[in-house]
Amino acid sequence: MVDVTANAREVMSDSAGVLPRGGRLPASGDGRSAETWKGHIVRELKHRDLSQHTMFQDLIRFYTQLLEKTSLTKGLLSSSIRRPRAAGSAPLSSLLQQRSQLKKTAGELAYQVVELQQQIKIKEGVLEEQHTRLLEEQRRLSGASDTRLELRARVELVQMQNATLKEKYDNLLKEQRVAETKLREEKVRGEHLLADMMKWKKQAAARMNSRNERRSRAREAHLAPVARSKVNLDRIKRVCFSSSSAPSSRSASPKNEKQDEATERRHTRLVRSASATSPRILTSIKELFDRKRRGHSVCSLEENLVSPVRICVSARVPARALQVLDAHEQDINAVRFSSSSDLLATGGTDKVIKLWEVRAGLLTHRGTLDGSTEGITCIEFDPMGFRILAASYNKSAMLWQLGDSVPKVTLTGHSRKVTAARFSSVLHQVVTGSGDGTIRLWDLQRAACVRAVNVAKYCSDLVCSENCIISGHYDCQIRVWDSRAASCVQMLPAQGKVTSLDLSSDHLQLLSCCRDDCLQLFDLRRWSSERVSFRADGFKCGSDSTKAVISPDGCYLAAGSADGAVYIWNVSTGKLETRLPDKHSSSISAVSWSLSGEYFVSVDKSKRAVLWSDI
Repeated sequence: MVDVTANAREVMSDSAGVLPRGGRLPASGDGRSAETWKGHIVRELKHRDLSQHTMFQDLIRFYTQLLEKTSLTKGLLSSSIRRPRAAGSAPLSSLLQQRSQLKKTAGELAYQVVELQQQIKIKEGVLEEQHTRLLEEQRRLSGASDTRLELRARVELVQMQNATLKEKYDNLLKEQRVAETKLREEKVRGEHLLADMMKWKKQAAARMNSRNERRSRAREAHLAPVARSKVNLDRIKRVCFSSSSAPSSRSASPKNEKQDEATERRHTRLVRSASATSPRILTSIKELFDRKRRGHSVCSLEENLVSPVRICVSARVPARALQVLDAHEQDINAVRFSSSSDLLATGGTDKVIKLWEVRAGLLTHRGTLDGSTEGITCIEFDPMGFRILAASYNKSAMLWQLGDSVPKVTLTGHSRKVTAARFSSVLHQVVTGSGDGTIRLWDLQRAACVRAVNVAKYCSDLVCSENCIISGHYDCQIRVWDSRAASCVQMLPAQGKVTSLDLSSDHLQLLSCCRDDCLQLFDLRRWSSERVSFRADGFKCGSDSTKAVISPDGCYLAAGSADGAVYIWNVSTGKLETRLPDKHSSSISAVSWSLSGEYFVSVDKSKRAVLWSDI
C-alpha cells in the first residue's frame, strides 16, 4: 500500500507539479488523510482552472480526462483497501496487475502532459508573433489614419479650387455665349453689308453698261451718215488738213492758192454732204482709239498688246536637282513659271508671293508681292508676263503689276476661300472658282463681277480655253461651261475628288488629278468621257489641292506624291518615265514646267522648293 501511495505521488508530481503545503504527502495508513491531500489537489486544480482557463483550454480538456482517470485510480485504491477488511486477504497477483496498469496509464498521461506543454509553448510563440503583428498593424493603421487626414485635407483644397475654376468657367462660358451672339450678329450684319455691296456693284455695273451702250449707240449714230454718204476718209482728211494749212500756203504762193481753190471747187459737191459733220467724225474716230486713256481702266497700254505664241518643240525630262532651298517661311501651295521661262513665282501660307529669277540653273530672289491677308492658293501669269493673278484664303483674288509690290486690283465677292484664278481668253477678263460653289467672271477694267454661276459644289480648280471654262469639283465631276452664255454644256465624270486641272499648250488635252491616286488625260477634240488613266506604285495624292501639270510639248505628265517624290509619266506609252525621290521631306503640293521645257520646279508643305533639269 505504501508503494501505491508513492507511485501516485510520483505521477501527480510529474503530471501537474502540485504538492500540498509543506512539500510532502501525508502517511498512507489513514484513509482520511488520503482524502485530504486528494481534495487539496482538486482545489489547487480548480484554482489553476480559474486563473488559466482562457489560456489553457486545450490543456484543461486533457487534464479533465486525467482527473477522470485519477478518480478511477482512487476507486481502485479504495476497493483495494476495503477488500482486505471485508474478505480478509486478496490475491497479490491482482494487485500487481492493477499496479502495472496504473503505471502504464500514468506514463500515457505524463506523455500527454509533455505534448500539451509543447503545444502551449508553440501557441505562446504564435501568440507573441500575432501580438507583434497586431502592434505593427496598429502602427500602420495610425499611419494610414494620418494619411487619410492629409488626403481629406487635400481633397477639400482641390474641391475648393474646383469650385473656383467652375465659377471662372461659368463666367467664361457666359462671356463666350455673349461673344458668339455678337459674332452671329456681326456675321448677319456682314452678310447684309456684302449683299448690299453686291447689289450696289450690280447697280453700278448696270449703270455703267447702260452708259457704255448709250455711248456706243451715239458713236454708231455719228458714223451712220458717213457710211450713207460714201465719203472717202482720206479725202476728208486732205480737205481738213488743207483748210487748216490754207493761210500759210496762200501767203507762201499765190499760184498754189489758185490751184487749191480750183481743187476745192471741183470737190465741193462731193464733200458738201460730209463737211458739216467732219469734225464729229474725226472726234468719233479719235474716241475709238483714245477711249482707254479717258476712262477709268485699270489696264495699261502694254497689257493690250497681243501675246506672242511660244512653242516648245521638246521638253526635257528632269533627272537631277540643280538647287534645293527653303523658299518660304511656311507651307508652299502654288508655283508657276512665266511665259518667258526666266521668272518663277511661288506662294504659300505665309501670305506672300515671291518672285525668283531663273538663270544658269539657279533661282535668285527678285522680289516679294504683299497685300494678301491670308495664304495663297493659286498663281497665274498673264500671257505677256506683265501681270500676276493670285487666289487667296481671304475670299478674294488679287492682281499685281510686275514691278509693284502691292496689288493693283482686289476682286472680292466670294463667301469662302478662292481656290483658282485664271486669265480668260477674252482680253481684260479673269475667272475665279471658290469653295462656296460659285464660278465668277470679272472685268478688270471695272474691277467688277460681270457674271456668276452657282454650281453648289466645291470648286477645286479651273482652266480657260477658247470661249469655254472647265472646272473641277469635289463631287467627282468635271464641268465644261460656255463662257458666253454661262451655261454648263458637258459634264465629265471623274474617279474621285478633283484636286487640279491643267490644259496642254495647244488646248487639245485636259489633265485631271484626283484623290483616287490617279491622273486622267482627256482629248478635248472629241468631248467625250473617254480618258487615259496614269497610275504608279507608290504614287499617292497628298492633299485635296495637289497640282499636276502637262509638259509644254504635251509628251509628259508630272505630279508630286505624298511620299515626297516626283512622278513623271510618258503620254505615248502610258508608263512611268521616271521617279525623282529624296529631295522633299513632306508631301509635294504643286509642280510647274517652264514653257521652254528646260526647267521643272516642285514645292512641298515643308517650305522647300527644288529646281530640276536634265543637265
